[in-house]
Amino acid sequence: MKRHPILATALAALMLANPAFAAGPKAYVGNFKDNTVSVIDTGSQRLIATVPVAAGPDGIAVGRNDRQVFVSGASASSLSVIDTATDRIVDTVEVGKGPQGLALTPDGRWLLVAVNGEDRVAFVDAATHAVAATVPVAKPHTLTVSPDGKRAYVSSQAPGSFALVVIDLPTRAVAASVPLEKTPRDLELSPDGKVLYVTMAGLSAVQVFDTASSKPLMQIPTGVSPHVAHLFAGARSGVVVVQGPGELMLFDPATQAPTGSIAVGKQPHWVDMLPGGKKVLVTNEGSNDVSLVDLAGGPVVTIPAGNAPRKVAVQHRAVGGSAKVSINNFAFGPAQLAINAGDSVTWTNDDGAPHGLAFNDGAPGTTEMLPWQSFSRVFAQAGVFDYVCSVHPYMMARVTVQ
Repeated sequence: MKRHPILATALAALMLANPAFAAGPKAYVGNFKDNTVSVIDTGSQRLIATVPVAAGPDGIAVGRNDRQVFVSGASASSLSVIDTATDRIVDTVEVGKGPQGLALTPDGRWLLVAVNGEDRVAFVDAATHAVAATVPVAKPHTLTVSPDGKRAYVSSQAPGSFALVVIDLPTRAVAASVPLEKTPRDLELSPDGKVLYVTMAGLSAVQVFDTASSKPLMQIPTGVSPHVAHLFAGARSGVVVVQGPGELMLFDPATQAPTGSIAVGKQPHWVDMLPGGKKVLVTNEGSNDVSLVDLAGGPVVTIPAGNAPRKVAVQHRAVGGSAKVSINNFAFGPAQLAINAGDSVTWTNDDGAPHGLAFNDGAPGTTEMLPWQSFSRVFAQAGVFDYVCSVHPYMMARVTVQ
């Protein structure tokens, strides 16, 4: 079927205007001075939505099922919950004054919130959004959770008593507190949970800690003002966002030695990896944009964001497998599809008529897909999911998730 160039252009514009039609995993960028979140389609590398959120967005976490995004308002007392199907706020969760860093447990059940203004870490049920428990921690800033879900590490910025605080998650109690000489900025665990990378104010290096002993192993030298150091699962190189020179520094995770650097925007703040382990997004607070960086050395793409972009979090959906369904001749093909939990399915309208998707489990679908448009959904849990065409209900099909 040959596409008419004018119609194809119009459809492309419609897809960019509708968050449901993102070409790739979406990235959510918190604009600290705008009190908004910029939604970026990493496939088309364009801004597709702007979402007003709680004042001072300072922490962002994408739910494990990719269907919701949590945003903390450091200048407020709440979290904003974004539905990724519509990119609209669906809930506001009161957690206490000045929430900052966020981290999810590996099973996606609990969201940990660093409630800086009330000296505690809150445990929020990711499904019900209820605050279930709190743990006292002085001036918590950022946090990370071990891969086995047993420990959380918190940067404590209490004046005069800076510390690395370890929380035992099963008992929800502080298990250890390691004194630090300088103010901790961020801390991130290696994928195996054996190493903790800590950045500190006034230290032009990343401090590497052994999690078994809670003792420092070495330092990775950097430029002035490293803000976050991360070794993402599946990546060959570790990365450090270095604010002073405006660069993303790379390091060898085997030797912890620097291996090079890539120039990004002004005053870079945060980094997250795209599915596949080859590209990262860096927020540039000083130039109001984000840098899409190819770690293999490809060109850096600059994407405009809002005012003072800080945190960024990317959907995980391409990490699992993917399947495709073609809508053609008023039928879904294949009509019976079997996938694994965590996989995504993409429907493409290859027909000459408009179609849509309505799921029996109540998940968001789409009321209309014009010819050549697509729609994707991640199936996070096992089950049988029947669906129909929302325009032609006699068109029926099923996805079975193992």
